[in-house]
Amino acid sequence: MAGASATLAACHGRVTPWAPVSIHRAGSYSDNLYDLFRRILSEHRVGVQGKRVVLKPNMVEFDERTVINTNPVVVHAALEAFRAAGAAEVRIAEGPGHRRLTLDLADAAGYFSTIPDFERLFTDLNLDDVTRVPLVHPRSRASELYMPNTILGCDLLVSLPKMKTHHWTGATLSMKNLFGTVPGGVYGWPKNVLHWAGINECIADLHSLFPRAFTIVDGIVGMEGNGPIQGTPKPVGVIVAGRDPVAVDATCCRIMGLDPAKIGYLNLAAGSDAVAENLIPQTGEAIRSVATRFDVLPPLRYLYLPSQAGRS
Repeated sequence: MAGASATLAACHGRVTPWAPVSIHRAGSYSDNLYDLFRRILSEHRVGVQGKRVVLKPNMVEFDERTVINTNPVVVHAALEAFRAAGAAEVRIAEGPGHRRLTLDLADAAGYFSTIPDFERLFTDLNLDDVTRVPLVHPRSRASELYMPNTILGCDLLVSLPKMKTHHWTGATLSMKNLFGTVPGGVYGWPKNVLHWAGINECIADLHSLFPRAFTIVDGIVGMEGNGPIQGTPKPVGVIVAGRDPVAVDATCCRIMGLDPAKIGYLNLAAGSDAVAENLIPQTGEAIRSVATRFDVLPPLRYLYLPSQAGRS
């Protein structure tokens, strides 16, 4: 996998290119997303014929005054795209860290009204059967994690995060979205054990468990400020996609005006030099043409790219 080779190379003082990342303009949650997602899978040569795919949206809380969750149209468009690509099974799965009644949250967020037969397709990862998974080279203080069998048994995990700031990590994107795979039925609500073990370190550990991954980021309307729950909507008008979550997250950070070399979990997963912009092949829109500076909480302003640091 390209990300794994880049990480290994960085450890030896050199770096190699990541898998390509594509940036696409998308001004609204319209029917145009269905064709776009099919084209994205073709462009990235995502082969899923006869395979089991799990879509992992970011579903945390619901507040009608803002945008917290991955828009359900994005999830439905991904579902239809992977079905059209020949997947044997496509499921949707999430384990929110705040709400115990996951289906009530999904209903409030519009998933039932947008995705036909949603309840049959959905697995609540907080309540799924689990398997103990040792961490081979842990970065956090955890030596093992109990993980849901639905996630462990899929051929491809697809992270569908919302582009948001985060009050602790700076940004929450495809890698941070993996917190929702950790079962609340084992670790409780909220999943403070991941914070106690080191939040950035746990993100890097979770990333290492899922080498078969693809990412599609909902950046049509993101969240800035006091994310991931209490921030304000931030229209960006983009969908960002790629095979390697590290490369995708680094690209999204640059769109948001943040320096990926200063994001703790990206450093742990790859090293600051390994997320250099010139090492990430990019297609579609140029970063500079869609860049939209996200506000962050004052203590996190050090995360801005140098070109954004002096702006108010």
